[in-house]
Amino acid sequence: MRFFFTMVFVSLFIATLACGCGAPGADGQQTGPAQAPGGDSISIVCTIFPQYDWARQILGANTANIELTILQVGRADLHNFQPSVSDIAKLSTCDLFIYVGGESDGWAKGALQQAANPGMVTINLLELLGEAALQEDSDTIIEDAHDEHDDEDDDDHDGDGGDDHDDEHDGDDDHDDEHDGAHDEHVWLSLRNAELFCRVIADAISTLDPGNAGEYIANLDAYCDRLSALDVEYRAVVSGAGTTTLLFGDRFPFRYLAEDYGLDFYAAFPGCSAETEASFQTIIILAEKVDEHNLKSVMVTESTDQSIAKTIISNTAAGNQQILALDSMQATTESDIQNGVTYLSIMEKNLEVLKEALK
Repeated sequence: MRFFFTMVFVSLFIATLACGCGAPGADGQQTGPAQAPGGDSISIVCTIFPQYDWARQILGANTANIELTILQVGRADLHNFQPSVSDIAKLSTCDLFIYVGGESDGWAKGALQQAANPGMVTINLLELLGEAALQEDSDTIIEDAHDEHDDEDDDDHDGDGGDDHDDEHDGDDDHDDEHDGAHDEHVWLSLRNAELFCRVIADAISTLDPGNAGEYIANLDAYCDRLSALDVEYRAVVSGAGTTTLLFGDRFPFRYLAEDYGLDFYAAFPGCSAETEASFQTIIILAEKVDEHNLKSVMVTESTDQSIAKTIISNTAAGNQQILALDSMQATTESDIQNGVTYLSIMEKNLEVLKEALK
């Protein structure tokens, strides 16, 4: 279905080009005039907020040369987004296109094949990570783990069943070999990934606008210093924590963050899951995990209705855990941006939430 819509959009966009594609998309956030010093238009299109903000920080005060557009702000999240005709037109003629590159960005492949700018530079974040990209599947996603447990119940609990269980979970290599699912797309929720991405983005912008490359690199260096300093703060919080386990009554898009700091986690669904209702058995297992680890909070993402978390809490022994929300930056709006929200401000807020969760 996504492929069908992409082809429809691409066909429509070809006709749109003749009407002039320099105008901003009606749904996209855009800043700055589009004329570079040499008279050529420099246009950067980003699919999601983190990419947009990284580019904005690198540009700094020098936005007069660059037209910077974000496609998904205030609309659908990464997993549900479908581009408009104006989005496709904007992408087709831009000089730099920055996207995540996972399954949710499948529409971009068809659009790029029809791009009108043969000199376009593309930055695929998952491709940049290469082998460091994590798989979506996890043994600590309770819905999946419970299903596997049911399938193997008889074998695992006869005779040497404990050894079978140990073998099943030995090491990262074994885990990676067992799963051939899609990559976890939430690559931006790692400060260390962000630094890598920013360096590549700065290099691309500097190539497009060499006259201001010195300013871009200076902005990059200052921004990477802030990313590194916040990374140190995260490490300090985790090293002094009373627990290093998080439990989500929700999807879990924070695997990159968890891997960075050695956090253990349990969750109802994988990060890219479309599920909104958990089975009773999943609720009970998660409630038991709360009791087992003596957790004082149940986590959710910024856009959930908290119903699963509340049900988990009602089934714990204490029944009084607090609900805390970590922001995955998938619901950032144009109003948020205008009010000064940045990638770093959200990650700083997440750190404060993490401090409370890890008490």
